[in-house]
Amino acid sequence: MAERALVTGGAGFIGSNLVRELLTRGSAVRVFDDLSTGRRENLADVDVDVEVVEGDLRDPEAVARATDGVSHVFHQGAVPSVPRSVKDPLTSHEANATGTLNVLVAARDAQVERVVFASSSSVYGDAEELPMRETLPTRPISPYGVSKLSGERYCGAFAATYGMATVALRYFNVFGPRQNPVSEYAAVVPRFITATLRGEPVVVFGDGEQSRDFTFVGDVVAANLLAAEAGKQAWGGVFNVAYNERHSVNQLLETIGRVSGKESVDPVREPARPGDIRDSQADISLARDVLGYVPRWSFDEGLRLTVDWFRGIEGGSGSLARQG
Repeated sequence: MAERALVTGGAGFIGSNLVRELLTRGSAVRVFDDLSTGRRENLADVDVDVEVVEGDLRDPEAVARATDGVSHVFHQGAVPSVPRSVKDPLTSHEANATGTLNVLVAARDAQVERVVFASSSSVYGDAEELPMRETLPTRPISPYGVSKLSGERYCGAFAATYGMATVALRYFNVFGPRQNPVSEYAAVVPRFITATLRGEPVVVFGDGEQSRDFTFVGDVVAANLLAAEAGKQAWGGVFNVAYNERHSVNQLLETIGRVSGKESVDPVREPARPGDIRDSQADISLARDVLGYVPRWSFDEGLRLTVDWFRGIEGGSGSLARQG
């Protein structure tokens, strides 16, 4: 396992969950984050055990300093959100594409043992067939998807050209504790959960029949750790990380109401958003065969754990805006 790990975006949702698991496994952990979407509060209970370096992925010198002396890089840092990329494609490109190149150059120069890159199912676009396999053509329809595909290609190029051990993981709609529900670009699961717990209506874009392969963050963390230890057959490769099942947004809202014990409020319907795909479902057989990835949590179990976490925040002294 990683002796000295750098987690870019380590103050964010997925990154902070990964940091905790790395610490549990005895790794020394450094976090690199500009705190634009990440929050120091996400690391509040482990801050004495983690070195936090504030910096921007677009700054190659800052990235190089953060990478110095580490054995593994878990590159989770990004400007997230498809809608945000539609509104501001240049920033998404600079942070996600150029930022990833900066990480890879720094990792090469520091002779890092392994780089695990957080990619996205958005690289597929509206796939012509489901479930989506890694061999399908990549046709992203949002600037965010293009920026993530660029990061994947850079990982593959560095593996081929410099012999770097890179692994790219395509995440499918990750949800779980510490996901921010209050941002303008907040993901659907934390928005739905907080609204349901408060008895407020939720906003559903489109007819709600669009479907996603919702994936609990605990399984995404496990996939990162497996990728960090995978053999040469994984180097330069890309792997889906999901459940190989899909649920509509309407089903998601219904399930949240059931596991939370709250009666769902009728949603507010708004037009579908540009850049959003209609359906998404992953074939995870390659990740299973090469990485040994097998999801541990079911959709319902993951939602129950997530609802319980948000319920604790709702009942505590801190606001969601601060605790995110």
